[in-house]
Amino acid sequence: MATTNGRAGQIPVIDISGSDPEVEIAKKLIDAATTFGFVYIKSQGKDIPIEAIDRMFNLSKSFFSSPIEDKKRCTIAENNRGWSGMHSETLDPKSQRVGDFKEAMNFGEFVDGKAQQPLTPSLIDHEAELDKFHKYCHDMMLKILTLFAIGLQIDQEAGGSEWFSSRHQGGPSGCTLRLLHYPSIPSSSDYQPNVDIRAGAHSDYGSITLLFQRPGQPGLEIIPPSSKTVERNTGPTAPWTPVPVSPPGTESDPSPPILVNIGDLLSHWTNNLFKSTVHRVVFPKEGRLGGEDRYSIAYFGHPTGTTVLEPIPSPIVKVSSGVNGTGVKAMTADEHLMSRLKATYLGLYRDGEDEKNEETTTTA
Repeated sequence: MATTNGRAGQIPVIDISGSDPEVEIAKKLIDAATTFGFVYIKSQGKDIPIEAIDRMFNLSKSFFSSPIEDKKRCTIAENNRGWSGMHSETLDPKSQRVGDFKEAMNFGEFVDGKAQQPLTPSLIDHEAELDKFHKYCHDMMLKILTLFAIGLQIDQEAGGSEWFSSRHQGGPSGCTLRLLHYPSIPSSSDYQPNVDIRAGAHSDYGSITLLFQRPGQPGLEIIPPSSKTVERNTGPTAPWTPVPVSPPGTESDPSPPILVNIGDLLSHWTNNLFKSTVHRVVFPKEGRLGGEDRYSIAYFGHPTGTTVLEPIPSPIVKVSSGVNGTGVKAMTADEHLMSRLKATYLGLYRDGEDEKNEETTTTA
């Protein structure tokens, strides 16, 4: 059943487990993508087993508690794979005093079940498990993209329901599984609660992001697309709106619903019909100063690298683009991804010094 999470104006909760007709689910997904850029997805554990999610969070805790020397051997490289430590990312430099109060571990695509990057001792024996979870996320991404294609009424002769999904498989891509840890801050640190933030304001740069969260670990906030002004404001005075981990009606579910958001690439591809919504992660206002530990897992979906971001053969996208059609600047998915990576990790890319760090990368 597809429902909203309580009152009007809130991010909807949509069940994609098969209880409603595909066409109805697809329409609701389109409404969510064009209005909020975010949607909660329920699938009753049919797409990704709840046990697999729980196990991945256990692996995440084990990894982040590893000795710093082990994690440093996996330091993030130009291929966007590896570990990034506290304060190594500053997602909103205009508003932040110091870098993000978080650490993360990125996993690129696996080849024949093997990670194409160094792993810590805490992860080496779980390589197959990481690969399987990566596949679970990829399959769910394809399912959601198929529903988007149905909702956009893409021409059957051009690919129909498989138009997006066929461009997200069959070759190397920037798809990334990311473990995230936002540690509690000791009282002895120079943490300034009125200024510092766990993850600065940003938008994601891929097609869609799947976000897994734990009950009782809030902090995600968005600027609703409907409240945007001409002048971009992501500071403390912006209309930040909390996004609950478990929206009304899902509190007793065995696992919180998966939060899905639109990335910059898919927004660009749909000529901004789909909204890539700015979001951030803050220290909860309730509870002890410096917060409690927060863990989350994000899967960033991307098309295969050689995919050309050509106009989508959809009457809905065409109408939203104006009388003369498309408005989409043609580039490959790899070109789009690299432009965003350069804006986020300037120190890794020698030719990226002139890139402007605007609405960039990773998520909660």
